[in-house]
Amino acid sequence: MHVNIKSLRFVAGLALVASTFAHAQATFPNKTITMIVPFAAGGPTDTVARLVAQSMSKTLNQQVIVENVGGAGGTIGAARVAKAEPDGHTVFLHHIGQSTAPTLYRKLSYNAIDSFEPIGLVTDVPMTIVARKDFPAKDFKELISYIKANKNKVSYANAGVGSASHLCGMLFQSAIDTEVTTVPYKGTGPAMNDLLGGQVDFMCDQTTNTTSQIKSGKIKAYAVTTKSKVPSLPDLPTANEAGLPNFEIAVWHGMYAPKGTPKPAIDKLANALQIALKDSTVKQRFAELGTEPVAENRATPEALRSHLKAEIDKWSPIIKKAGVYAD
Repeated sequence: MHVNIKSLRFVAGLALVASTFAHAQATFPNKTITMIVPFAAGGPTDTVARLVAQSMSKTLNQQVIVENVGGAGGTIGAARVAKAEPDGHTVFLHHIGQSTAPTLYRKLSYNAIDSFEPIGLVTDVPMTIVARKDFPAKDFKELISYIKANKNKVSYANAGVGSASHLCGMLFQSAIDTEVTTVPYKGTGPAMNDLLGGQVDFMCDQTTNTTSQIKSGKIKAYAVTTKSKVPSLPDLPTANEAGLPNFEIAVWHGMYAPKGTPKPAIDKLANALQIALKDSTVKQRFAELGTEPVAENRATPEALRSHLKAEIDKWSPIIKKAGVYAD
């Protein structure tokens, strides 16, 4: 009987590759996991990521470290993850900007849906409209009046095109029919530093980045951007209550892995995320920051995939109408 040695070697090679792959997945994770945050350290998304990463490390028995890759409204960090090895050891935590980038940016090196494997939603964060400590306006109505009367002198800080602060500012200026000077940063951490220093006048940022500054009196707060008040800031009215009807925006965060990451790895990561969102320390810190974890049924790949698609459909016409684009 003739035996084809080359065929046997090929089959044996395939079996070895399959065995090695199966072993790698069975032992996943077998090294440190890097969680990419597409904004500067100290910002609201970074805060959420570090709390979740610390808890996930316990469940996965491997350290989950946060790496900040800021710039271009989160698209630089997203592009890095899209090109990363799809073995589960690189994950990505991004906010609402993942759904706006496809419309805001004319040229992306990745596809917001097809270049990633969703892991799960993390949290929905209210936003606050705040100003430097010595800003003249005493309340929200006065803020709007002052901005309208001094539009050529007032400056608005944001974390760059496509960031949550950019979207909120865009909607706010549209709602009051007044455009002001916009000062973009590579993250809301640096933007907040300049607000604290009085270099810029006002901004709209997530409670995870503003609550402690508001409570300490270092900045002046005017309103929250959700339908209901935020428990950690009980004296702060909603924008609707304060005189700007139907102005509402909350910032959701989701976790992703590169496209092609094996399902067993995705399942382990999703499980670790779900456990983290039940962690009493995470829940307490989230509450202190004016937010809370999503329900367990939303911290899943299926829920994030569906939510992302719906949000892209929601924001695309809004951005196109505003005529705001980035190269």
